[in-house]
Amino acid sequence: MIHSHTESLQPGRNPRLTGLVSTARTALFATLIASLGGCVTSTVQEVRQASTGMTESDSIVILGRRDRPSNDETELDFIDCVSANLGKGGTAVNVINEQAFRDAIFPWFEPRTAPAKTSDLPELMATPVVSQRLQEIGLRYLVWIDGSTVRTDSGGSMTCSVTTAGAGCFGFLTWENDSSYEASIWDLRSGNTVGRVSSDAIGTSYMPAIVVPLPFIARVQNSACTSLAGQLKSFITNG
Repeated sequence: MIHSHTESLQPGRNPRLTGLVSTARTALFATLIASLGGCVTSTVQEVRQASTGMTESDSIVILGRRDRPSNDETELDFIDCVSANLGKGGTAVNVINEQAFRDAIFPWFEPRTAPAKTSDLPELMATPVVSQRLQEIGLRYLVWIDGSTVRTDSGGSMTCSVTTAGAGCFGFLTWENDSSYEASIWDLRSGNTVGRVSSDAIGTSYMPAIVVPLPFIARVQNSACTSLAGQLKSFITNG
């Protein structure tokens, strides 16, 4: 004899199904939110003052500001990101690591002795020992990046609690970040600034919470990095 058993499809009468339905609803909600993602808008601009170009023996270095308080300095990870993007892909250029460059030119580009702006470069580059070292490492372009990523706005609220029945959070948070960077390109061969490239990215992140917080982060700084690196590569190699 074959015995059959049919479970009730009414969640209220079956605790196991109640949990499954609740989990399915949460997963569906998370999927819908995740499909939206963080919103990022980026803009890139350039100003050209002279023609550019690179040979296989030429190299470039990306530097960040080091003359201001540490919390205002151009982020080291942003400099690393731009350098990495310039050095990969089918149109990759030869990038000298920032620390390797500072070591090769020591002590002229240490934080306390480095020039504060590109207009201070001519006198420094005219120094015979500095000029010789730059030629030895094959440096053609020095790119000076100034900027930062800051939080410009935030809103919403979230409440979290722990009870005998468990823990959970409820609410909705949003915040907006603004990444603004400008790169000045110095041609060591001509001894002049050949142009500037700027990248601005604004993005809104949010975190809804129905029991479990679900953060959806707008990768604002990464977007600014990718845009700036792409425009820099085009500016230098196709000028």
